[in-house]
Amino acid sequence: MLLLIDAGNTRVKWALAAPGAAAGDWLAVGAAPHADLDAAAASWHGQGVSSAIVSNVAGAVLRERLAALLQPITTEWFASNAERAGLVNGYREPERLGCDRFAAAIGARALAPGQALIVATCGTATTVDAVSSDGRFIGGMILPGLALMAGALARNTAQLPQAVPGVNPPPLFADNTMDAIVSGCLSAQAGAIERALAAHAGAACILSGGAARYIAPALKYGHQLVDNIVLVGLHAVALAATPMGDKRC
Repeated sequence: MLLLIDAGNTRVKWALAAPGAAAGDWLAVGAAPHADLDAAAASWHGQGVSSAIVSNVAGAVLRERLAALLQPITTEWFASNAERAGLVNGYREPERLGCDRFAAAIGARALAPGQALIVATCGTATTVDAVSSDGRFIGGMILPGLALMAGALARNTAQLPQAVPGVNPPPLFADNTMDAIVSGCLSAQAGAIERALAAHAGAACILSGGAARYIAPALKYGHQLVDNIVLVGLHAVALAATPMGDKRC
């Protein structure tokens, strides 16, 4: 059994895959905040896990916690490099690309091979990355995520409240302060994605991350919502079976 782990800034996402299963075809999937990591790990044990691949952008302390929980499983700590699983890394310094962004791009390409892509992952931060049709990670942009944008307004202004998006987006020109904040933050998120799509002609859009369901209705371009795109990418990496060393991410 293969264990896939995406350790993000807020939550740890994981999935279990049977040998030979297609990327994204999982027997179980889950997520937990960092504080509940031990409880999440209880779901992995006893499942016959023989190997794991981990993307970690949450720092060294969480890595050490994960490493202890994963003993004695053979573990690869996924890191960005010049090329992996058929995707060429066009970053100026390939190893400095966030490993979650590289995995997400690999996952998007696995789902849409041969297609030019914009890959938007909407979590604590929002990343909007471009992949060429011939399999090159071109580059991208990073901006504060939806919750960070709204939180910054609440923390740094005297009278603006903490706004939380609802299931349905407010009108673009909102008639109350709470909706006006949500409308502005959604417009900023959607605008970055739409600008990327306008610049990357013919690209399909893959949208993922915890805030994606709020941002998706604000987009004027077609898109595909994909849960756990980083895990899909890690699964594609494992299927490609390219050995890598134990590098820190």
